[in-house]
Amino acid sequence: MPDEFPTNPEDEFREMLNQFLSGQGGVDPSQLAGAAGLPADPAALAAMLSQLQNAMSGAANGEVNWSVADEQARKLANTGSVETTPEVRAQLEQALNIAALWLADATQLSALSATPSLVSRAEWSRLSMPVWTQLAEPVATSISDALGRVLAEQAPEEMRGMIENASQMLRSVGGALFALQLGQVVGQLSTEVVSGGDIGIPLMEDNHAVLIPQNIAAFGEGLDIPVDQIQIYLAVRELAHARLFRNARWLRLHLISSITAFARGINIDTERMESLAEDFDPSNPEQLREALSNGSLIPPKSEEQLATLARLETTLALIEGWVDVVTTRATTRLPRAQALSETVKRRRATGGPAESAFSTLVGLELRPRRLREAAAMWQTVTDAVGDEARDALWSHPDLVPTSADIDDPAALVARLEAAARGEAPARDEMDDALEALLRGEAGGSAEDPEDNR
Repeated sequence: MPDEFPTNPEDEFREMLNQFLSGQGGVDPSQLAGAAGLPADPAALAAMLSQLQNAMSGAANGEVNWSVADEQARKLANTGSVETTPEVRAQLEQALNIAALWLADATQLSALSATPSLVSRAEWSRLSMPVWTQLAEPVATSISDALGRVLAEQAPEEMRGMIENASQMLRSVGGALFALQLGQVVGQLSTEVVSGGDIGIPLMEDNHAVLIPQNIAAFGEGLDIPVDQIQIYLAVRELAHARLFRNARWLRLHLISSITAFARGINIDTERMESLAEDFDPSNPEQLREALSNGSLIPPKSEEQLATLARLETTLALIEGWVDVVTTRATTRLPRAQALSETVKRRRATGGPAESAFSTLVGLELRPRRLREAAAMWQTVTDAVGDEARDALWSHPDLVPTSADIDDPAALVARLEAAARGEAPARDEMDDALEALLRGEAGGSAEDPEDNR
């Protein structure tokens, strides 16, 4: 005998959309959660349904309400979470103390003013969520607005008025789906990262240093390296990362602003969206969820975006390369430091499932492609001019090495050595051309371009 009612989340969502588009009902949060790919376990969903309802009904002017992302991330983070024993806490606190002492010999950047924290996965999710939502909001808003606009434009004539009247609801649906998926990404990341700076971007407010004890233990599984060495090595990396952002106070704002500017530059693929709307079948809502989650609505990057992305990757590589060099210098006393360094580099180069999911969701990879080259450049600079001159390059954005410096560290070293001797920097053709242009403007008679043909 056939089932009288739908038996899975997709069937329930299909029935809900049929009712919604025919004007017979609204959006059921539990069915929307099923369409977003969340667990179908009623007990797991029950606690978050009120948050999802608030995300849809509490959004003003189609804006995304991110409370459901925060709630979902913390619920996933709590799954399988274990408490830190007093013994492990004492070991990590000792590792942080040792790391701070060793870093004093490896960098001139001042120590942190706040005591580093040992946090749970859920606490890491809570502390980092403001940055994740800041990075994701431009894309979420674009997708939500485009969904409501294009569906209203492409709907059949007999349904257009109803769809237009429901455009606010459609935007809320799109935003809630996106927020749910971001919550899943951050929740999964909380099970993979070992510290606040592990992703490479400054996720913690006030450049606070944090370690996640449970994930540090998981990091060491199968490495055949003493636990205390793993703890000290990862503590050194986290403190180095936090010190850099604390001392180069412009760097955090610069990096996050660059990423959000990149995200705002994403234009939703209207042809793909229109095709989705034209072919939209209320009996098959899976295509809507798939389009929102697989990144197909984000078109290939423009030339301008590719240039922005190259600059971002250079900055990320410079940050991680500096951390690598300083960590290597600070951990010379650890017998297995080299093995740990290679493990961290491989891990950063490949990323994890959640990091890939964020890339799909926002269209931006956070992994630096030139990490090893940047580290080699920082090592060359350190060997030539020392820690103080190396670290001084972070004091102002105009002094930070460029992609060209990564390609040719010798030229950077030559400039730094000349500056140390009080010599004027070497001139090049660009300098001469700029000076000639300025002289022409000052005299009121710029050179006629035709004279140079």
